[in-house]
Amino acid sequence: MFSLEHQVAVITGAASGIGAATARRFAKAGADVVLAVYSPDGHDIDQVRADVEKAGRSAVIVETNVRNSESVDALVQTALSRFGRLDIAVANAAIARRHPSMSLTDQQWQETLDTDLHGVWRLFRAALPPMVERGSGRLLVTASTAGPFEAWEEHIHYSAAKAGIIGMVRSLAAEVGPMGITVNAIAPGIIETPQTLDNVNSLGASGIEQTGRSQPIRRVGKPEDIAAGFHFLASKDASFVTGHCLLIDGGRMLIRG
Repeated sequence: MFSLEHQVAVITGAASGIGAATARRFAKAGADVVLAVYSPDGHDIDQVRADVEKAGRSAVIVETNVRNSESVDALVQTALSRFGRLDIAVANAAIARRHPSMSLTDQQWQETLDTDLHGVWRLFRAALPPMVERGSGRLLVTASTAGPFEAWEEHIHYSAAKAGIIGMVRSLAAEVGPMGITVNAIAPGIIETPQTLDNVNSLGASGIEQTGRSQPIRRVGKPEDIAAGFHFLASKDASFVTGHCLLIDGGRMLIRG
């Protein structure tokens, strides 16, 4: 089900969390993967590569800074040079930094928007030409409940970026749908990742535990829960789904509306 045989996927933010889980899931479904990593983050990509290869697929690691257009263009070019095609682009790289709004500087605002919103567009822009040439493709992105669905205090820059993604997805889906390309987002709720375990900029372990007890599904999400959604959206079975934001939150929005 939801085969990705003979497909090639590029995934940013692939060394941990949702990106790593998505790489593993895609490989098990038959896809070769090009994994964008950013060494300053300090995450080890070696285990992800090993898991992809254990599934019998190829993993190519590319050092990538999504804030730099040339770097992102080189990432896509690596996929084309190595595999001769690009079928799926998953824009997952993002940062979250806590800053009270009244002291939020231009630089702090710009850094987050440049990574979390502009970085998505850089990947989509680079991926579009080979997809248009083939007449098919999947553009996928990790959004958030923060911004599109709920508030996150002291993270207005992050929320603005994630809300902007939804507008990008809808407008781009309408534009490139006639070319055989679908564009979709997933809005994760609280997912246990290195980012959310950061008790300075996010919930931390205690906050995650408390959140899990309060949600209709009595746990927080795992990266694999989001990877499963991306797997469906990347597959041919989702060919009639576009311009959509899939909410995967364990029922969080049911009790926060």
